[in-house]
Parts: sequence; structure tokens; C-alpha cells
Amino acid sequence: MKEENRVFIETPAFTGRNVPIMELSKAIGKDAQFIRIGLQKGILTFGYALKKDNSSEFNYYCPDKKVWEETGYFKGGI
Repeated sequence: MKEENRVFIETPAFTGRNVPIMELSKAIGKDAQFIRIGLQKGILTFGYALKKDNSSEFNYYCPDKKVWEETGYFKGGI
């Protein structure tokens, strides 16, 4: 019987923290507006853009786990 190779990694301690757009911008080297539009259009999938009722403004939620899974960026704390 062939022995399988297994890889174990230790994942960060995710809290569901909303990673701010400006923090993401610095971490991945993209303009904040690029990230906002990407989230609005569903092109970037590490977060959500929700349009406010009766407004042209959006709220953004980028959970730390989803950001880490798709970009490799993680900052613990707050």
C-alpha cells in the first residue's frame, strides 16, 4: 500500500474581523477604489459590498478569514 504525503498547516486565529479597505489596499498593493469597485462588481471575492437603501453608497465587509484564504494577508488583533 502506497503511503500518502500529508501537509498540515497552522491557520491564524480568525475572529471575523472586518478588514478595512485602506488596510487591504496597503497589504495587497492596490488602490482602495480598485478594491471597492471589484467588490461591488463581484470580481473580488474576499468580501462583500452592500448598497445602502435609497442611496448610492455602499458598506463593505471583508472578513479576515476570507481575506487570508484569497490573498494570504492576515493581521490579528482588534
